[in-house]
Amino acid sequence: MPEFIHEHSVVVTGNDGMRYRARVYGERRREGTWSGWIEFTPADGGRAPSTLRTGQETSQPDRKAVEYWAGGLEPVYLEGALTRARRAASAVPQR
Repeated sequence: MPEFIHEHSVVVTGNDGMRYRARVYGERRREGTWSGWIEFTPADGGRAPSTLRTGQETSQPDRKAVEYWAGGLEPVYLEGALTRARRAASAVPQR
């Protein structure tokens, strides 16, 4: 089950001007290691589409290591992750 790891204080702005808050989540795998990803939620209320999620951004030996990784992410990394999340969302067919 996914676990909330960290919320960044930096608000990330996409190339379309939409602003997002970045939250890192992680999940323990069957073999005991952890995967981590980033979810972006609209910072300006309901103007933006729903939450955008990256694919796996990291693989770590335990939850503490995911926390350490998440705490060290720089704004430029988050900007790139937002671009990846937006690409992934646009690749999913809309119903």
